[in-house]
Amino acid sequence: MFKGKILENFCLLALKVGVNLQEGQGLEIACPVEKSDIAIALTKTAYKLGAKIVNVRWECDEVDKLSYYYASTETLCDIPKWFIESKNYLVKENYCYVAISAENPTAFKDIPAEKLAMVSKVKSTLLKSFSDAVMSNAIRWCVVSVPTKEWAKSVFKNSKNPVKDLSHAIELAMRLDNDNPLLEWNNHVNNLEKRASFLNQKRFDYLRFLSKSGTNLRVTLAKNHLWLSAREKSKDGNFFIANMPTEEVFTAPHKNGANGVVKSAMPLSFGGNIVDNFSITFKDGKVVDFSAEKGYDVLKGIIETDSGTKRLGEVALIGKSSPIAKQNLLFYNTLFDENASCHLAFGKAYPTTVINGENLSKKELSLLGLNDSVEHVDFMIGTEDFCVYGGYDKGEEIPLMLNGDFVI
Repeated sequence: MFKGKILENFCLLALKVGVNLQEGQGLEIACPVEKSDIAIALTKTAYKLGAKIVNVRWECDEVDKLSYYYASTETLCDIPKWFIESKNYLVKENYCYVAISAENPTAFKDIPAEKLAMVSKVKSTLLKSFSDAVMSNAIRWCVVSVPTKEWAKSVFKNSKNPVKDLSHAIELAMRLDNDNPLLEWNNHVNNLEKRASFLNQKRFDYLRFLSKSGTNLRVTLAKNHLWLSAREKSKDGNFFIANMPTEEVFTAPHKNGANGVVKSAMPLSFGGNIVDNFSITFKDGKVVDFSAEKGYDVLKGIIETDSGTKRLGEVALIGKSSPIAKQNLLFYNTLFDENASCHLAFGKAYPTTVINGENLSKKELSLLGLNDSVEHVDFMIGTEDFCVYGGYDKGEEIPLMLNGDFVI
């Protein structure tokens, strides 16, 4: 539904602010076949900005669902070498990468969770070199979203025109409703950086999370942890924004430092399935118990992917006054839902969330407390009454968030 000036600004945001495409640089776009018009618009804009070449990788939930239904697990786990090499090629040749996140939240609800989990595990393992490059900023990447029919129906179940309604919701979330979205994003990013700077100055030893729903969790932060916000620097020295929209400041928890219970605040959409009303219990950083009213097997598959998915790799703070939270919508899309709520992540930590982390070895990162895994799965924990305290081992605690919003 993006057209005219809105579509033009969307493309400019994704390419100039998001991946910060440079003249003479290659670009790959991952796009649902349903939204070919968006891929065409992005391609045209990229070439106008001086791109060397633009490749589009088409995606289709319906085709993937048929493959899951008819093909064996063994066949699906036989990932072609050319696919793996094509992803690593992007890093080697310094491409930018734009992914359009617009999946149907229930696309694979009829596929056995065990089959989905196994294929996901194998694919994540084989693509670990690429995902490591992404998470260490060896490639500039950005995830954006556009409305698709099935996704829109999931968000606006009773609407006469769900695609139009979702389009408007995305416009608000991405600040596309402003006269000058690029300037608006610059101001927004500067504000997030001020908050991250404050947290870096404080150097808290741990965070404590509390909510009336039952969350009571203490998370020790990694040694030399670094709070980051929207704008990051790639290894080639250029700035980029990985998620649009984004409202978070985030850092690395210590892999052995989570203790207590955390309750989900919103459903988790993962691999075309929904996990809802779930609870996780941690001891010395490790998941020791979990439950879910819906999607238990999917949650189990995530947690049991490898030893790293039993521990945390990210902690992120978002206030309830963000443009996404104010809409009071459940998007069934992690890109949006995670930016409406404080969240944690199972699995791999971003090397960049410790000082000089992008230049450290895996062993050095591990000694600082960073978790490693083939996966990184965000889940939302921030509620209307959510409270976050920053603390020091000597005993002092400072409130950072009260009743779901920042007090710093």
